[in-house]
Amino acid sequence: MVFSKIKNSLKGITSKKLDKEDGTTKYIMFGGKGGVGKTTMSAATGIYCAEQGLKTVIVSTDPAHSLKDSFEQQFGHEPTKVNGFDNLYVVEIDPEAAMEQYKDKLKNQMDENPMMGGMLEEQLEMASLAPGTDESAAFDVFLKYMDGNEFDVVVFDTAPTGHTLRFLGLPEIMDKYMTKMIKFKKQMSGMMKMMKKFMPFGGDNEDVDYDKALEEMEVMKAKITKARKIMADPDRTSFRLVVIPEEMSILESERAMKSLDKYKIPVDAVVVNQVIPADVECSFCKARRGLQETRLAMIEEKFGSKVLAQLELLKTEAKGVETLREISHKIYGEEEAQTEEVKA
Repeated sequence: MVFSKIKNSLKGITSKKLDKEDGTTKYIMFGGKGGVGKTTMSAATGIYCAEQGLKTVIVSTDPAHSLKDSFEQQFGHEPTKVNGFDNLYVVEIDPEAAMEQYKDKLKNQMDENPMMGGMLEEQLEMASLAPGTDESAAFDVFLKYMDGNEFDVVVFDTAPTGHTLRFLGLPEIMDKYMTKMIKFKKQMSGMMKMMKKFMPFGGDNEDVDYDKALEEMEVMKAKITKARKIMADPDRTSFRLVVIPEEMSILESERAMKSLDKYKIPVDAVVVNQVIPADVECSFCKARRGLQETRLAMIEEKFGSKVLAQLELLKTEAKGVETLREISHKIYGEEEAQTEEVKA
């Protein structure tokens, strides 16, 4: 069987996206079940983009970072060049560093608004204890890359599906929260100004600068709104699911695609990893290959409207720049390489 509904190659849709000369940063995200090869695909895609002469950064939003293992070098919270490249960088978002930045931001607000100190202290304590706050802090860093234009391409290596869907749902949640907070701040600002006309109290040091706080919130809301628009723009953003030919991976990815559709995040491709070659000889490998053929047909049925690409099971670990470069050339090869025949 051939993946008959392939409209184009992975290289074709990627080149088309990257060739647009509008000067805007492009975003490619990889997601899927844990252990299917998202980091490998992200690293290989980063290499492909860099080899096209584009300034590229791979950003890991997965707390269990693996890019350092893939590239066999250390990375951190700020962009670090990949050895051997002048235009390829990696960032592994550090939740603790992101949290410290978030706390510093709250402390600055406390210094500027003494009358709100009690409320902000509680917020500061919650920032250390509340579940999911690490995701919010990481999202603050994520917004920086969605709002900037330092790089031509940003490749996101995301966490396993459930974590990623919560993370990608944050723009909508935070947008609603910020809208309510801005409304509240406007009401408080108007009320305080009216009260001071009739009953002035406190010195200048005790005044709350509601206008400044409101302005900061408006700026944050604008960033969130911008991120939502970019993530929903198929000319700028692609979400690519990585699956292996096993039922659990396929079904989880199918559910993920429905959720991504709800968030209006465009899925343009599915990469099928760890495919056993058709010409295997050992009896065990042939049996596994037979099972995979059934799952490949299932993938065609469920994801056939997307671009489908395959990567055969490697004989070695997917680590080191040269191995990753080989993988890059395989998955971003010509269309004929993407439509290799699979016997039904």
